[in-house]
Amino acid sequence: MTSSTPNPLYPHGGPGPIRRFLPRSLLGRSVLIIVTPLILLQVISTWIFYDRHYDTITKRLAQGLAGDVAAVVTLTNRSEDNDDLVRIFSLAKSTMQLELSLSIGAELLVPDVVVSRGVVDARLHSALQERLRVPFVVDTRSLDERVEILVQLNQGVLRVLVTDERLFSSTTYIFIFWTIGSSILLFGVAVIFMRNQVKPIRRLAHAAESFGKGREVVEFKPEGATEVRQAAVAFINMRNRLNRQVQQRTEMLAGVSHDLRTPLTRMKLQLEMLKDTPEVDNLQSDVVEMEHMVEGYLAFARGEGKETPVPTNLCDLLRDVVSQMTRDGGVIDLHLEQDIALPLRREAMRRCLTNLIGNAQRYGQQVAVRAGHRRNLIEITVEDDGPGIPPERHEDVFKPFFRLEQSRNPATGGVGLGLTIARDVARSHGGDLILEAAPGGGLRARIWLPA
Repeated sequence: MTSSTPNPLYPHGGPGPIRRFLPRSLLGRSVLIIVTPLILLQVISTWIFYDRHYDTITKRLAQGLAGDVAAVVTLTNRSEDNDDLVRIFSLAKSTMQLELSLSIGAELLVPDVVVSRGVVDARLHSALQERLRVPFVVDTRSLDERVEILVQLNQGVLRVLVTDERLFSSTTYIFIFWTIGSSILLFGVAVIFMRNQVKPIRRLAHAAESFGKGREVVEFKPEGATEVRQAAVAFINMRNRLNRQVQQRTEMLAGVSHDLRTPLTRMKLQLEMLKDTPEVDNLQSDVVEMEHMVEGYLAFARGEGKETPVPTNLCDLLRDVVSQMTRDGGVIDLHLEQDIALPLRREAMRRCLTNLIGNAQRYGQQVAVRAGHRRNLIEITVEDDGPGIPPERHEDVFKPFFRLEQSRNPATGGVGLGLTIARDVARSHGGDLILEAAPGGGLRARIWLPA
């Protein structure tokens, strides 16, 4: 079975290149619609905060620290002895949180090119340039949790150590953490609410799928948003109309076929009482053909019946049908991949398989039956090596009472309802029946059913 099976979700092929990366479920797409603006808002807000608030706060902190350093430098230059330096350093530590030390006679090596490593370095360096008229070097990375500032004085090099808390604002990180936390919280709330909104749609889809497979839909009621309730009510009305239509057609066909039997029986009795003449023989032949047609009508009506689907082992059903079809000595090549269990209208499916295998035996010498899983579907094929059917007539033969007089022998054929009944049974289970050219030149009938 090399033929590809249709995908009901993408009948015209897979999703486009862009849609491949998008969620396929309604829940995923709804959450994406909600979350995408939220993320964009958070990103824009964070960028504005960083660009305005963080930059302003950093600039003011850097200016405050630079002012303290400039004051300390001025006082140090005015000191007359070590006692003055000790008092200045002690005052700076207690009031400005500055740890000072002076290397007497040292020379500061200032790099020719100042490399700024970030906003903090740039702001501090700019603020010190405004307040100091002497060479200096800033190092914000070498020491943990501390910033080192070296200033060239007349006495030597002044070393200033200050905690990085004077340059960094914790509100920035609090804002970012709050933004991320609130986004996660809102995302969780959105997912919970959207799941509750999607549940009625999933129930509606499940009910429609079950109805399409011919299964009874029980305990289904409209619920959810107004639009979803409207869709559910429309589905229920559609289901009731289809059931009434099928029931009326079934009763009509059964009634007409039953009523035709009475005059046919009277005609047979009257013909039996007449003499054997060519005209009587022709009339008897016509009556037999009409009886055959009535039986076909009844079989078609039974195919529209209210048989309830029950869990069925398809492999056992196929073995049973093949066993019955080979009682007269015929040979059928049966190949089953594995046990396949699914809800089926057992007698209707038996009639469908019997019609297909009977046609294959009637027009071919070799018949092969295969069944197995194909992706998310179950596929059954019946092949023969007979004359086949022209491709342009594959759909015509499914029409009721249609017969191919040239490619099929009318003397051995039925009334043109066998394939019609078979396709109706397959479609009533949510699947379909199609015809293809077999590799050996005959005909292949392929049934696919939802797993």
